[in-house]
Amino acid sequence: MAARLVDAGHDLTLWNRTRSKAEGFEGRAGVADSPGEAARGAEAVITMVSTPQALTEVLFGDRGVVSAIGPGTTLIDMSTVGPDHIAEVDRKLPEGVELIDAPVLGSVSNAVDGTLKIFVGATQESFNRWKEVLAPMGSPAHLGPTGSGAAMKLVANSTLAGLMCVLGEALGLADGLGLDQGRVMAALLDSPIGPALSRKQDMIERDHYPPSFKLSLMHKDISLVLDAAGRRGVELELAGAAERWIDRAAGNGLGDYDYSAVVAQIRGRPTSG
Repeated sequence: MAARLVDAGHDLTLWNRTRSKAEGFEGRAGVADSPGEAARGAEAVITMVSTPQALTEVLFGDRGVVSAIGPGTTLIDMSTVGPDHIAEVDRKLPEGVELIDAPVLGSVSNAVDGTLKIFVGATQESFNRWKEVLAPMGSPAHLGPTGSGAAMKLVANSTLAGLMCVLGEALGLADGLGLDQGRVMAALLDSPIGPALSRKQDMIERDHYPPSFKLSLMHKDISLVLDAAGRRGVELELAGAAERWIDRAAGNGLGDYDYSAVVAQIRGRPTSG
């Protein structure tokens, strides 16, 4: 994503917990020793981290982003942390710092070629101002005020988790009934679940799940889904069942595999990452 912004002509200063990941940009972008150093003097600060706790640390921790920004700076958070954490961050930001939430939907290949779906929560004015900055990374869609992008990301990922677990149970049932896997796959590709299967078919057939989106991250996301729903009195039986399957897969060492490895967990098949 940073490479897409650099290639589009933007001036970047980067920080990463693992400095070597940012050092490949030397000569093309600045490399900072702390989040605050990276943020100092920037018109916009983009954060992209794995958990709500990581976002809090990067923003408000020692030498964090907030130590170096003030009125007129825009913070664009592209992490998947849920609307409740976005609201908490918004309350804690210095006066005059605007927050936009812009989590993304897509895999590593989408990040590389700039085809991510970007769910944006912002005022219409802010969306109009920053959509061209986001555009090199994907397709920005305005969902509503701050927090709306984070909310939409939970909605989207709840469907991904549910679909993959339904697919796993369908294939598990086919296994139990003694059906040929190839014929089952061909039939399911022509069913409503076909699009979900087609993206992961090769992994499922080979029982080999190199990560494009880690199961551990999906585990975090489905937990955020259930937490957000619970706070609002929304009952999600299917999401709860998906969380239990994904939790079991994570507990069995599949956390660093692709999230579709939950299919192997459900089917009781040996797998590799």
